[in-house]
Amino acid sequence: MNKSLIRLTLPALLPALALAACQKAPSTSDAVSSSAALDDPAAVSSSDSAIDTAPVTDARSYIEKAGAGDKFEIESSRAILKTTKNAEIENFAKMMISAHQDSTEKVKKAAMAAGIKAPEPTLPPELQQKLDAIKAAKGEDADKLYIEDQKEGHQAALALHKSYGAGGDTPQLKVVADNIVPVVRDHITMLNKISG
Repeated sequence: MNKSLIRLTLPALLPALALAACQKAPSTSDAVSSSAALDDPAAVSSSDSAIDTAPVTDARSYIEKAGAGDKFEIESSRAILKTTKNAEIENFAKMMISAHQDSTEKVKKAAMAAGIKAPEPTLPPELQQKLDAIKAAKGEDADKLYIEDQKEGHQAALALHKSYGAGGDTPQLKVVADNIVPVVRDHITMLNKISG
């Protein structure tokens, strides 16, 4: 290529090269978080899901969110037991009631040991709406809704317990959060095997 052609072409290419350089390449942390999401069965959620996965590090928020999640799992499982004809869902729902009563007690005891009075769990409006929808649905529609909500709820629970275990402000509750994480992972594995 001759030098005059290079002199004419180079100025025309510079703006395009500059624009390309300004485009944001994925950072290492973006790649790591994407990779971690693929490794974690709970990290995959539907795009219309409104799961709050912001890290929780203060004891009061952790206790309230853990209690609300447990209450939803228990109440929605009681509701589905009244209508389901699916044996897998029935067995899972019975286990959910027991497991989430257990985790509620563990969080309460840890809070008490830390000198914190844990309030009675309550459902925020969005979880109450989900519970009402399960109660209103019939047959396979109720089963499907229950499983979808269980998957979403367990994703949120995993994020909550992991974040509090990693950065929580109360050692007794951090231990409980860390112990609950593998239980939630087991529930997610079970949910993924249920044929609805």
